[in-house]
Amino acid sequence: MNVITKSIQLPDGRTITIETGKVAKQADGSVMLRMNNTVLLATVCAAKDAVPGTDFMPLQVDYREQYAAAGRFPGGFTKREGKASDNEILTSRLVDRVLRPLFPSNYHAEVYVNVMLFSADGVDQPDALAGFAASAALACSDIPFECPISEVRVARINGEYVIDPTFEQMKEADMDIMVGASAENIMMVEGEMKEVSEQDLLGALKAAMDAIKPMCELQAELSKELGKDVKREYDHEVNDEALRERMNKELYQPAYDITKQALEKHARAEAFEKILTDFKEKFLAEVPEDSEISKEDYEAMMDRYYHDVERDAMRRCILDEGIRLDGRKTDEIRPIWCEVSPLPMPHGSSIFTRGETQSLTTVTLGTKLDEKLVDDVLDKSYQRFLLHYNFPPFCTGEAKASRGVGRREIGHGHLAWRGLKEMIPADFPYTVRVVSQIMESNGSSSMATVCAGTLALMDAGVPMKKPVSGIAMGLIKNPGEDKYAVLSDILGDEDHLGDMDFKTTGTRDGLTATQMDIKCDGLSFDILEKALMQAKAGREHILKCITDTIAEPRAELKPQVPRIEAFEIPKEFIGAVIGPGGKIIQQMQEDTGATITIDEEDGVGKIQVSGPNKEVIDAAIAKIKAIVAIPEVGEVYEGTVRSIMPYGCFVEFMPGKDGLLHISEIDWKRLETVEEAGIKEGDKITVKLLEIDPKTGKFKLSHRVLVEKPEGYVEPQQRRRERPERGERRQRPDHNERGERRPRPERGERRERNEEYHEPANEPKDFSDELDKMDF
Repeated sequence: MNVITKSIQLPDGRTITIETGKVAKQADGSVMLRMNNTVLLATVCAAKDAVPGTDFMPLQVDYREQYAAAGRFPGGFTKREGKASDNEILTSRLVDRVLRPLFPSNYHAEVYVNVMLFSADGVDQPDALAGFAASAALACSDIPFECPISEVRVARINGEYVIDPTFEQMKEADMDIMVGASAENIMMVEGEMKEVSEQDLLGALKAAMDAIKPMCELQAELSKELGKDVKREYDHEVNDEALRERMNKELYQPAYDITKQALEKHARAEAFEKILTDFKEKFLAEVPEDSEISKEDYEAMMDRYYHDVERDAMRRCILDEGIRLDGRKTDEIRPIWCEVSPLPMPHGSSIFTRGETQSLTTVTLGTKLDEKLVDDVLDKSYQRFLLHYNFPPFCTGEAKASRGVGRREIGHGHLAWRGLKEMIPADFPYTVRVVSQIMESNGSSSMATVCAGTLALMDAGVPMKKPVSGIAMGLIKNPGEDKYAVLSDILGDEDHLGDMDFKTTGTRDGLTATQMDIKCDGLSFDILEKALMQAKAGREHILKCITDTIAEPRAELKPQVPRIEAFEIPKEFIGAVIGPGGKIIQQMQEDTGATITIDEEDGVGKIQVSGPNKEVIDAAIAKIKAIVAIPEVGEVYEGTVRSIMPYGCFVEFMPGKDGLLHISEIDWKRLETVEEAGIKEGDKITVKLLEIDPKTGKFKLSHRVLVEKPEGYVEPQQRRRERPERGERRQRPDHNERGERRPRPERGERRERNEEYHEPANEPKDFSDELDKMDF
């Protein structure tokens, strides 16, 4: 084996080691990456040739975590890993977005990158290492790739930027961003923040670049040492440079003219398509039947070349004349209209429309029982704020069936969730679910989800700390030119044909989330800062539109929302509320119709009581408080007769607490039996606690003290048993009346022993059985 190992140190002294040549040697490239007890395997395989007709980069990145890595069994009946979790999909997307732009544009062979977590102790976060491992595997292969990259997580903890922090360190962070970059350029940014400034974000990006550069240099050394710095040859495209030149000459101006017309999305697409269709008909009619290049290949070439013509026309129109595809200025936001409560029955709903992008969003409020259980390899927890994003085909006018939630939907929904989650108060008792249905799309629908989500949450009466808005920014910058343009609120075509898709969400006081994909080289921090500040102005404009529609959360929840009351009880009463086998809590729910949940957190019992109305909740709370209450002498209670005795009855005046109601304390009149008062088992009766025996803890109750005393009532004297007069003695029976005594033997005479009698041996007798029976 030719095993090669390379190591690098993080700023805090931790070491990352990559090793190749030991495992998975049949893959085109493979590395084992290790940091402390965290171990990942990354492999990459590429097909030798492209599938005919492929004109894109067929890259598939899969990040998977093995439950054995943390010494756990998978859940479910099969007890094996199943489909990828949301966390695994999100990590795969982070790696994909950095790698994809660095494959050559004319390379179309299928490439599969697999990263597997094999060991983890729950200290270091493995997702931050996946990009480094994947790029190192590519560096160990001969697959064409422009340059190595790496990814790091940056957190700000107590004002300091920390690279790849541990799980424990993240608890104190106010910023959590993932940065993917080459040694020279940032390629991808995604993360969440607690209302930080744009300058703070730039500081985190600079710290990330300082850490990533040596990682990329290490990979370059490894590739050269393995002899993989020279990549394989390939020929995946048929090209005709004369045709490319002719199309640029004949089609550029017509495309430029359409760009300046500011047409609506579908009209613009049809106009662009007509230019290409007309040219195809004209050109294919000129192609001789014996041509070496088939008409199908010519059509594929014309599609690629015309894409470049459109791209150049749009970019030059913006750079030279400041005119965008829809006629806006570079910093102008499309028209916005908003509406809350468009739907009658959801707990909260809204419509947010910005240009040709629209989201219809609903909010549902639930109880603690509705929380989502997260059961990942390194994360077993509950989420009480959920956001789901759906992108049906009709929102872009496509005629195709919906096939479930894809990676894109999960990624866009996660970004919107990050943007809103910090604004939900920690003490809000409800579980919250936001669902964004995209009705139209031409521009950032994830940012429309953030805006519509804010509106719907306030419509539902969720006491958000502050409203949140979001915007997508673009960039046009040609290589070798100083001229550039930062675009606010980009269209779909501007995203596709531009150099940057930069989304930010935030309140009036700072950023809450960001996502950035950069496609150009040499993007300076000055340009990034300009883009961030222009985005801030755009967010403030959108935020005003939101607050003009609904200024603050509704003061009252809608009638159809289940009501919830939350409170705490001492830890020692948790068992009393639940009861043996849950008997007491189940009975309370059955009696009142409320839903009761109880958890032990921070040394106290946290209770939530939910129900359809206030009366149901109050009844359940009263029962719970009765259980945890301490009986007080002099207090009046509503009790239930549990059993009847000749001397009185036992009354349960508090849950689990019975007291004696003596027959003399039932009424002011004398009773011979309890039944005379008409009392039966199960009857409700009001009693007053008179006394608690200090030795036994028994409760003495009274009902008569709560009843008005009859006029002229005299307390009866207690009857006493008659005793004989002092000095009198009871007459003893006569001696002769006592009966005959058994004759006693004469002195010195002994009884005759039974013939079968034997003198016992002189052995000690065992009295253990007798002692066990005695009660001491």
